Amino acid sequence: MATQKKTTKKKASGKSTSSKAKSTKKSQPIPESQPLLTPRIRAIILGALSLFFVILIFVQSVNLWSTVRSALFGVFGFATFLVPVFLMYMAIITDKEKQIQHFKSKVALCVLIVLLIGALIYVATGTPHSEKGYLACAGELYLDIFESESYFTFGAGFIGGLLGYPMASLIGNVPTVLICILVLLAVIFGITNLSINDIAEAAASKVEQGVTYVKHKSEEKARVRREYIAEREAEEAQREMFIAGGENDKTIVSPQKKKRRGKRSGIDIPLDESTHDDNKTKLNRKLEVDCDYKADVKDASKVADEVEEPQFYESPEKEVYGEEYEEEIIQNEHNENENVSDDLMDIINRASKNFDEKNHKAETEPEPVPSYEENRHNEENSFEEELENASYSPVEIREKEEKPEYHFPPIQLLSLSENNNDKNAAEEMHNNAKKLIDTLDSFNVKASIVNICRGPSVTRYELSPAPGVKISKITNLSDDIALNLAANGVRIEAPIPGKAAVGIEVPNKVVSMVTMRELIDSDEFRRGKSKLTCVLGKDISGEIVVTDLSKLTHLLIAGTTGSGKSVCVNSILMSILYKATPDEVKLLLVDPKMVEFTKYRSIPHLLIPVVTDAKKAAGALGWAVSEMEQRYKILSEYYCKNIDAYNELIEENLKYMAENPPVENEDGELVQPVLERNGLPVPKEKMPRIVIAIDELADLMMAAPSEVEEYIARLAQKARAAGMHLLVATQRPTVNVITGLIKANIPSRIALKVSSNIDSRTILDFSGAEKLIGRGDMLFLPVGAPKPMRVQGCYASDEEIEGVTNYIKKSSSAQYNAEIEEKIKRIAAEEITQGKKGDDRGGDDIEIDSKMEDAIKCVIEAGQASTSLLQRRLKVGYARAGRMIDDMEQMGVVGPHQGSKPRDVLMTYNEWLEHRNIMGSDDE
Repeated sequence: MATQKKTTKKKASGKSTSSKAKSTKKSQPIPESQPLLTPRIRAIILGALSLFFVILIFVQSVNLWSTVRSALFGVFGFATFLVPVFLMYMAIITDKEKQIQHFKSKVALCVLIVLLIGALIYVATGTPHSEKGYLACAGELYLDIFESESYFTFGAGFIGGLLGYPMASLIGNVPTVLICILVLLAVIFGITNLSINDIAEAAASKVEQGVTYVKHKSEEKARVRREYIAEREAEEAQREMFIAGGENDKTIVSPQKKKRRGKRSGIDIPLDESTHDDNKTKLNRKLEVDCDYKADVKDASKVADEVEEPQFYESPEKEVYGEEYEEEIIQNEHNENENVSDDLMDIINRASKNFDEKNHKAETEPEPVPSYEENRHNEENSFEEELENASYSPVEIREKEEKPEYHFPPIQLLSLSENNNDKNAAEEMHNNAKKLIDTLDSFNVKASIVNICRGPSVTRYELSPAPGVKISKITNLSDDIALNLAANGVRIEAPIPGKAAVGIEVPNKVVSMVTMRELIDSDEFRRGKSKLTCVLGKDISGEIVVTDLSKLTHLLIAGTTGSGKSVCVNSILMSILYKATPDEVKLLLVDPKMVEFTKYRSIPHLLIPVVTDAKKAAGALGWAVSEMEQRYKILSEYYCKNIDAYNELIEENLKYMAENPPVENEDGELVQPVLERNGLPVPKEKMPRIVIAIDELADLMMAAPSEVEEYIARLAQKARAAGMHLLVATQRPTVNVITGLIKANIPSRIALKVSSNIDSRTILDFSGAEKLIGRGDMLFLPVGAPKPMRVQGCYASDEEIEGVTNYIKKSSSAQYNAEIEEKIKRIAAEEITQGKKGDDRGGDDIEIDSKMEDAIKCVIEAGQASTSLLQRRLKVGYARAGRMIDDMEQMGVVGPHQGSKPRDVLMTYNEWLEHRNIMGSDDE
């Protein structure tokens, strides 16, 4: 029995499984056939019907056409003109039936509008049909219009009688009109999703805009009036001065001409008859200065009318993000019933206005940087003051007067920024913000947007995650966010330093170029006291990023080809040319590519000509190390901690020399007293800072890896206090180029677009540089910063750089230091001669093998070196081939061991022959 029960259970279970399978098959949904009239087809039909009614209303004809037209007017009356309008509206909302809620209710409201307008026309025409029946009245209204001979008849029609007759009969004409108007307004508000508050805000904004415009115009008129009055007063004062002639010794100059001509004043020495004989020289010199000055004033007054006034470029008025455009966006938002809060719209409007104001400020031509003319007049004033003190001998004064001076390039050599404002920026931010929230919501990540920062190339959307949401959930969705936003890569900064928010950086559709002029001509750059103040670009909020190279210690710039690496280096060098004279900052430029720094040739800032040979570059770095040691020796002798303290000591010495006149020594010669420190006289010349710019580090590392790495490491460790700073750029951010020793001693770094996450971590120790968009988009990590900041680098064209350098070359010629050049050549020759002979094996063992010449020729022809290659080509054993490979590494022919990969060949055959000849001559 037990076995029978078991079998029955199995059968029952088998039946149940079969029944389940049948039920699952039956429960599968049967694909429904699509309806014949889709919403799009219905919209097309309604639109065509609307156009047909328009033609029917306005085109006259006979027979059937006229009958149908009269019947249409008989039914709807004068409200027939609204029929095609509502048909077109229904076509639009039919096409958007899935996106618009309450579709049927809106259609019913349109029909109600026609009825209400018909009722108003019924009351307005005063049709006397009150004694007849309801349907009879409506029929008479239809026939009155149908049988009318006029083309357009103002009547209620059949529709007007349906609602107008009962209301007029029950409550009278006046209440009917009032009720119809109120209901009509309510229906219109219901269709358009408007409210009284929206209308009030729109009206208030219009009034506020008008008041602001009137206030601005009145202030502008007052400013023009004040300028006109001041100019007239200055002209009157000038005219009185010329009328007075030579009666007064003091000259009155108008403020406008003072600005153009610069400040210049005579020396206030009293012209008294009782002047002593020992002051006659001082008196005569003062008279010469005053006479020259008055002559300059008269000459300037003659040509004052011929001088053209400076032309100011009028910046165009704002064309984007105005109040009207914001109202249109808000109107569209209400029409589409989008669930975007008012706070988000305020954030978008505020971000767009801030971006527009910053671009508008950059478009206008700002005040120029103080030109060399102003500096020249300031120097003349200081010179005349020193002349009055009579601290120098006439010979020293003449030498100081004839000393060539550096002329700062004018700001007009740089191009103005163009108007690259995107008119659809506000709409773009609005759409991206909504898509961003929807995308996160689809992955069950709740967050809200708290702020939007729009920069020149990217826009950052700052999100505040809901309580309980991990930041890792947002960072893991970067690819999904980029897909939904259709963006070329999205970078997520979680969290933003100093804020309780997560930043999602999305590239802009229209990138605004940051020009060099708007940064050089900014207050941030002017206020920089350091001579190494450099401009980089604008950050993600549109603020100008200015840094001090002396505080950065040293700077490493890395990025792929075309990412803007050379442009970034040029912006730093151009900043130095606009900020420092050749006596204050010297440049040592290393350009292995031979084309990047050619524009800077022969400028007075260069210590030596631009170094283009990789072997000489190692010698230049070796000289920099010896110069650093020499500077530290000088600093230690004068008890100075750094170059700033040393230069302050020089200033104290110059001030002391100005206050103390020369005295006679035992031999009767005039000697100028100077300060002493540690028993040594303090020098008169300041110690200039030196910036060493290397455009391509990878080429130097291939030519002389050990020497270059050693020199750069030593400079990076100690050169800051000596006033020497490294600016290293490379397009190969790999660990064999940016070694750990170099990276550890260069704390400030700039990463441009790189190809992989590994390269980004090699440069910054952070990922994210692989998600940059290129063309100057960079991550800037200054020393001490916890995280890098995103910056859009400025752009200076080749024409602008050539214009600035040519201007400098015309005013000041380059004066290279021949002694430094000889030292560099000597160090480079020693490097080539010595190679790596300092190793324990020595250089004599290299010449033992008779097949070494054939082995070197073999690896150079093959382009790689390996033991198996020499075994096959030269038919030698493994041990002998391995020894020859090691010997070639010592001579610098091949690179170091790379695991299973063949070694790189570092020399051409001609370079090897030259190297062999040098080694042979050295042995002799």
